[in-house]
Amino acid sequence: MRRSIRVSGIAAAVAVGALVLAGAPGSLGATDQNAPAANGSGVHGDGHRPRDEDHRRGKIEPTARQRDLAQAVRARARWNNLGTPGVLASTGRPLGAGLPDDPVAAARAYVAANRELLGLTPRAVGSLDVVTVAPMGDGAAVLLQERFGDLPAGYDGLLVIGVRAGEVFYVSGSLARDTRPPAPATLSADEAAAIAARDAGVSPDSVQSVELVAVPTPAQGARSAYHVLIIGGAEAEPTAFSTYVDARDGSVLVRDDLVDSDVDNPEWEVFPNTPPVDYSSADTRVRWCFGAGPGCDEVVGTPASPLAWDVKASNLKSSESTSGNNSFAVHNWFTNDPFDVGKELSTSATRDYVYPWTNQWFEEKCSPAVFETAARNDIDAARANLFAMHNRMHDWSYHLGFTETAFNLQDDNFGRGGKMNDPEQGNAQAGGVTGGPPAFAARDNANQITPPDGHPPITNMYLWQPIAGAFYAPCVDGDFDMSVIGHEYTHAISNRMVAGPRNGLAGPQAGAMGESWSDLMAMEYVNEHGYAPAGVRAFTIGEYVTSDPHAGIRSYNMSDSPLNYSDIAYDLVGQQVHADGEIWSATNFDIRQAFDARYGAGNAALQKACANGTTVVTACPGNRRWAQLVFDAWLLMAQSRVSMVDARDAMLAADMIRFGGANQDLLWNAFAARGLGDGAVSNTNADPNPTPSFVSPFADEATVTFAPVDEGGAPVAGARLFLGHYQARAVPVADTVPGALTNSVALVPGTYEFVAQAPGRGLVRVGPVVVSAGQALDLTVTMPTNLASAAAGATATGDGVNVARLIDDDEATNWASSGQPVAGRGVNVDLAGGAHEVTRVQVSAMLRPAITGDPDPGGQSRFSALRQFRVLACVAGGSADCSDAADFTEVFVSPAAAFPSIAPRPRAPELILRSFDIPSTTATHLRFEAVTNQCTGAPDYAGEQDADPRAGTDCTTNSAQARIVRAAEFQVFTE
Repeated sequence: MRRSIRVSGIAAAVAVGALVLAGAPGSLGATDQNAPAANGSGVHGDGHRPRDEDHRRGKIEPTARQRDLAQAVRARARWNNLGTPGVLASTGRPLGAGLPDDPVAAARAYVAANRELLGLTPRAVGSLDVVTVAPMGDGAAVLLQERFGDLPAGYDGLLVIGVRAGEVFYVSGSLARDTRPPAPATLSADEAAAIAARDAGVSPDSVQSVELVAVPTPAQGARSAYHVLIIGGAEAEPTAFSTYVDARDGSVLVRDDLVDSDVDNPEWEVFPNTPPVDYSSADTRVRWCFGAGPGCDEVVGTPASPLAWDVKASNLKSSESTSGNNSFAVHNWFTNDPFDVGKELSTSATRDYVYPWTNQWFEEKCSPAVFETAARNDIDAARANLFAMHNRMHDWSYHLGFTETAFNLQDDNFGRGGKMNDPEQGNAQAGGVTGGPPAFAARDNANQITPPDGHPPITNMYLWQPIAGAFYAPCVDGDFDMSVIGHEYTHAISNRMVAGPRNGLAGPQAGAMGESWSDLMAMEYVNEHGYAPAGVRAFTIGEYVTSDPHAGIRSYNMSDSPLNYSDIAYDLVGQQVHADGEIWSATNFDIRQAFDARYGAGNAALQKACANGTTVVTACPGNRRWAQLVFDAWLLMAQSRVSMVDARDAMLAADMIRFGGANQDLLWNAFAARGLGDGAVSNTNADPNPTPSFVSPFADEATVTFAPVDEGGAPVAGARLFLGHYQARAVPVADTVPGALTNSVALVPGTYEFVAQAPGRGLVRVGPVVVSAGQALDLTVTMPTNLASAAAGATATGDGVNVARLIDDDEATNWASSGQPVAGRGVNVDLAGGAHEVTRVQVSAMLRPAITGDPDPGGQSRFSALRQFRVLACVAGGSADCSDAADFTEVFVSPAAAFPSIAPRPRAPELILRSFDIPSTTATHLRFEAVTNQCTGAPDYAGEQDADPRAGTDCTTNSAQARIVRAAEFQVFTE
């Protein structure tokens, strides 16, 4: 068997992370999830979906006594399926007081005094072992783990207690009520390994380790189970799972996806953030030295690394290479198996890790011939850069609490606790030779694999290049983009610190936050060190690898986002962890800005001193205090499947423990403004329709009353009001639907936008609307008749499938037509009520999740979405019945970029409903007709963009998406 691992990434979900860019979630998550197989499934796309499964059935409800006790201490209580508290969050006063000053003694005393509230038997109380104690200023997070006889809890069985000065402010757990020893194993470890490998669909050779543990279940009590760690690379993306196999009946109890889709005096020449974003080959690298010395641009050594980065703790000597105690960087050109790497390191006998950088991948336009040249695609420079960035993230995060006792990544822990033998392995230019066309298995992405503490994590950094109908990246090397490297490394941090040391994040909302936290911490690192560009680009993730300075790999820049908690699952593929993660990013960015407003942003010297751990956090600027709370909150969450509401409460508790509650008002008001206020509810971690709340205990909310009216001023029944930019898959905040919500919503003071929707009325965008404290505002929204609505009496016929969905007043559905060319595919609409003088149309190119049994061809590719359209008119009468194409006359052609997507790929904000004024036209019928889709009409996706002879990049001639067009809505109005 080989080593153990957990993966995460910009887009991935195991502890293998990926940019998709996505994480374990974990990778960056960028490419089109439903692109044809020929375009590859391993690229930055919406493609990686965490394959997390929990097959433990049943649920133990908390007793009435437990609920009463929780209410008595005024706790916000959420209960797990094992009948014990998932979360007990303070609502202002401590959950427990008068406890010992020592954190462990206080935690044990709290458990003993609150056994009934926790729902534990005396045996369970006595079984709790201390896993770690993580300091938080004057407080600490104490992590306890149940033991079932001789078996430690392998999955769940954890309890975190947040204490400060003898007071408890937060409890999070996944405890079983009783710890009676389970029946002994009847299967062998080898049998369990074979079962887990079969379940994962991989070879048994991918099994890294097998350990006998106990797994509590609601229906069957604790079960003996084998924890099987799997890591392989036969598929287009790395495969990594933490699987728990019942040791008696062989069933898979739980499977978590681990993939989430940077003395002598050594020196490294690096790009602190990225190479020039104009893609010139100007070498702007600087020289980092571990200690002060001549020729150094920056000294990077801090006490977080007692040894220089290239020194091995085993002999206290330099490796003279890109290998050290915190990490090592190799290259992985010929396989996607993270273990089967060329162990070649970048070496230097003089310890000056300075290598030529010729920008060869860009200059030679992704030519596969570069690997056979003397420059070798700048691989030495890539390894050195990746090695330095990983060490920098190690040291930066160490000063925020990612230490040995919080399960960090080190070969030797110097006797400070935690498990050793787990430095970060960096695979530079992974799959560089084998990952190009036609499968593109290792392009346009990055991922992180994070196994349990004591097993080495792995990050795979890939090359980027344009891929027809999937993703249009420049020819660059991700090993030089610190926002990507920092994102991936943060997957390892969050997956180790949340539900540590072996479980990590799991489930949709947890995965979304994993992606968000990775973006946020990568952003914070470059800003604190002064490496970020000015303006909004300081908060862009992946500008260099995507060429987009504003949104980068995401739909929105985190500093300029309209998203809120009612928008969960807004993007085209339903619950997409990268898109949903942007909700958490926008919320946390607001909190960061509020902290800066309260405590100041500091100057460059103070920011760097805080980043290097030479200044205590209470003397640091606001952004550093916010980052500290993020790290503290991770340690307070003992469950893998946390929701955004759970994480909100953990941050509030971290503030109570770290800062004595000095920022409760700031936190609550910022959370409320993004829908995570006091009444927010997520029924499960996977809830696609959580209840948003815009109420704060520290605000005087405005009351906004939704008053939709028709053209004549009469009330409109059946209307719904959405807060933000989205209607499809969003949760309404008010309505005039009998028996549903009320027609009013409470909002903390601020500026808001809305969408109103009603059958027969289409959609109306409202705002921005400024609401003030205590205000009572009537939001009167005029909703004229949509003459192209089926609910108003219109009918539709035409090309393709799902024709009626084009006129159903709902962006959550869409029409599709396939054929070549796309131009001319369309739908004829018999308008409601005869002839009308039409002056305006509304059109949406929004996409949607796939529907089982749906006749829509080819999946919901972003590149198949409408880009340009035209409108033709007909008046029925005489010999014209508007059934013949010759009866229609063109009256309007939209701008060529009516839905204006740019590289690297179309995104939801570019596809949602837009309004177009057309020349006043009398018509009984209108024809909606496609001119181009995103594939055929966008300049950024046209032409040959690289020198790779194995695949063309022009979308029109090299992608099946050139023959499919989709649109969600065609709405027609007379005003």
